[in-house]
Amino acid sequence: MIDYITGTITELTPTRVVLDNHGIGYGIEISLQTYEALEGKSDGKVYIYHHLREREDIELFYGFATKDERELFLLIISVSGIGVNSARMMLSSMSSDELRDAILSEDVNKIKSVKGIGLKSAQRMILELKDKIVKGEGADNETLFKAASSDAIEEAVSALSMLGFSRPNINKAIQAITKDNPTAKVEDIIKAALKIL
Repeated sequence: MIDYITGTITELTPTRVVLDNHGIGYGIEISLQTYEALEGKSDGKVYIYHHLREREDIELFYGFATKDERELFLLIISVSGIGVNSARMMLSSMSSDELRDAILSEDVNKIKSVKGIGLKSAQRMILELKDKIVKGEGADNETLFKAASSDAIEEAVSALSMLGFSRPNINKAIQAITKDNPTAKVEDIIKAALKIL
């Protein structure tokens, strides 16, 4: 699996970037968020989602300027009836935070204002994703826990995962801990999380 591609930006449009990596040009579909992050740069790094359409025998790379945007994209395409193009359109119309807020506040009108998203799709998104977003899915650890040291968080998440706890429960516990104690050390986070979990 390809996690990310770095390289020289040889082509950039609001919907596509071509990255030259050691003489190979990767054509990557992007959102407007990613376009804005790459605009004006000579080199770029994009996190990849490799999409295969088997019936049509088509392979596409979707690229994101941040892991957070990719996590949200993956969550959106998990909703029945919403495909990669609709997900990209949503991430082009709103920032990741605006989209999460619209889902959490059940703002059907804001979601269905995106081209290609009707009332039923907007309602289904809210129904299927609201709880997942509350549990911390569809967001990168760094975004979820901006306050605390991301190294401490990463280590704590890794340790708690190895102990067999589920990612949503870990995220929820760590969010609560770092909200009260933003400068918590790894061992403090793990001890406090074990009491909650």
